[in-house]
Amino acid sequence: MNNYPSILLSDAVEQMASLPGVGRKTALRLVLHLLRQSGRDVEAFAGAMLRLKQEVKYCKVCHTISDQEVCSICQSHSRDKQTICVVENVQDVMSIENTGQYNGLYHVLGGIISPMDGVGPAQLEIDSLVARIAPEGIKEVILALPTTMEGDTTNFYIYKKLQNLQMDKDNQADIAPIKISQIARGVAIGNEIEYTDEITLGRSIVNRIEFKV
Repeated sequence: MNNYPSILLSDAVEQMASLPGVGRKTALRLVLHLLRQSGRDVEAFAGAMLRLKQEVKYCKVCHTISDQEVCSICQSHSRDKQTICVVENVQDVMSIENTGQYNGLYHVLGGIISPMDGVGPAQLEIDSLVARIAPEGIKEVILALPTTMEGDTTNFYIYKKLQNLQMDKDNQADIAPIKISQIARGVAIGNEIEYTDEITLGRSIVNRIEFKV
């Protein structure tokens, strides 16, 4: 039991500690820091969080966070419109953008296949990825998912979906062949993309290899 001198303080610490990666000691330190700030600063902080929750959108094309219906990356005329990099989450988009080594489009799955966690293909943005290929004239799909068993399972599932897309019922080519590649294994086995340093991640994108099963 925590002996906080105030119920209000205790409630604030509880809320702060509910954030991922924030323990009780850190939560208390952050709350006390906010308490020392001016009312205007705290209102600005709280207002920014509230506006984020109420007004933020997810791009209807690639599903990353956006201020508009379609994000700035999807709208940009300077991006390579024939390449899509498939990532697990929004943090991975930011990590790859920070490398400055990639100039194509993205597709955020919103997770990876993990039966143990009850996450299957239906819970992810895989069908919407497949639906983009022909209309957008995509020539390469880069699989930039975590180098874990779950990431590899998701890679294989997407590979099979895209492979089937290229064949009609008579097993004849239906659309132009799609190059399916994956980031080079400069990213250590078991690593999450967002925690990989920018130089290693950038090299892994540039030196991507063909996806093979």
